[in-house]
Amino acid sequence: MNHPLHDCRPRQLLAPRAGRALVAAALAGSALLAHLPAQAAEPRSPEAIQLLQRMHKAARSLDYAGVYTYQQGNTVLSTQIVHVVDGTGERERVSMLDGQPREYIRHNEITQCLLPDHKVVLKERRDSERFPAVLFDEGLELATHYVLNLHDAAERVAGRKCQVLELEPRDTHRYGYRFCADKETGLPLRAQTVGPEGVLIQIVFNTLQVGSKVAPEALAPAWNTKGWEVVEVPVQEVDLASEGWRIPLPPGYRPLKQVLRPMKAGRQVKQMVVSDGLASMSVFIEAYKESGDQPREAGLMRKGAVSLYRKRIGDHWLTVLGEVPAETVRDLADRTEYVPLAVP
Repeated sequence: MNHPLHDCRPRQLLAPRAGRALVAAALAGSALLAHLPAQAAEPRSPEAIQLLQRMHKAARSLDYAGVYTYQQGNTVLSTQIVHVVDGTGERERVSMLDGQPREYIRHNEITQCLLPDHKVVLKERRDSERFPAVLFDEGLELATHYVLNLHDAAERVAGRKCQVLELEPRDTHRYGYRFCADKETGLPLRAQTVGPEGVLIQIVFNTLQVGSKVAPEALAPAWNTKGWEVVEVPVQEVDLASEGWRIPLPPGYRPLKQVLRPMKAGRQVKQMVVSDGLASMSVFIEAYKESGDQPREAGLMRKGAVSLYRKRIGDHWLTVLGEVPAETVRDLADRTEYVPLAVP
């Protein structure tokens, strides 16, 4: 049986964030494209970094529950989240309210993806990549690659006052970002990815409860999984450089992990995840096959903020995917080389 591993990837463009859902184009609605007056913001990097760190800490340490909406182009997806921290660590339930029923039950780094249509539970060890978490590291190098602007005027999201933080890219290797952090708790209430044409992606809480009002009972899955097949998804660490891969990263990006993971139809794929602290990309490497159930084409594809570039290198497919400008993924792929190790 081929287990639907791809059904448990976050909804982004062609795969399972990179939150993150494979998804898609510039947002409709002039309200989303509006910028606050320039005089309301001023560069204050140390304060801005502290606010980013507070936002990230709040997402990982507070009890909260609510519904948020993901918007990209014509795609609008709603998600329910319950997050509780107890004596055992972080516990979380994330339920997709649109499309195929699907639910993620997470306890620290162990995530179970529930697929009721297949009566399958896919169990995998992986870091949380989901909103409202925003950082991949401490964010200490972000000021090198972004201009950080704090707005003094408060906004209101989900009935709560929040402070706006903008990050403008200093180069063409990344998009900009705009966050609105809850004044009381620091929790991100809205996150936007911004390109030259305006807002490309928006994730925003519609309803939110924080603190003692969040009931731990809400962490229980929507379905009784007794009798479902439980599939452990093996993930093995690899070292692509030692295998002969030369992958030159854009300025500010660094590797976060390198793993070998199974994909659909029994394929084995090597994945390198890289990030500058906010933006991220994945480099996928797999064996090239002349035939197969999923013929693919080389070249560039873009949907909204998500860019994908695929090319053949020797006997391998190389695919670079990320919420970054198209030239960033193309340049990374075109500069990548494979130098097979000498056989003794």
